[in-house]
Amino acid sequence: MDIKAINNERMPAALGPYSHAVRAGDLLFVAGQPGIDPEMGPLADRSFEAEARMAFMNLRRVLRAAGLELDRVVKTTVFLASAEDFPSMNSLYAEFFPSSPPVRSTPIVALPRGLRISIEAIAAY
Repeated sequence: MDIKAINNERMPAALGPYSHAVRAGDLLFVAGQPGIDPEMGPLADRSFEAEARMAFMNLRRVLRAAGLELDRVVKTTVFLASAEDFPSMNSLYAEFFPSSPPVRSTPIVALPRGLRISIEAIAAY
């Protein structure tokens, strides 16, 4: 099986020693994408919706760097820092995955650096 790391300078810098994504055969495994603007970095006092929208856009950036689109995603895990943000995230999820949405888990966890959302995914070629 061919394994290849996918990284792209247009994406936010990884928050640790890992790749944005790894292609393994016909699957792409995408690391958790935060709602950090790749050009401006973290923005203070942003609404949850603005941060979440950026996280979905970063997920799309990683997929595109690997030659895929959101419609190839089969599974996501959306990590939220607060259950109160679930309705807003759910609305954005429906916007970014308007038809045949992928399987999803949404654990409530403590996220690093004050993040409120991080989205990881598995996509198929």
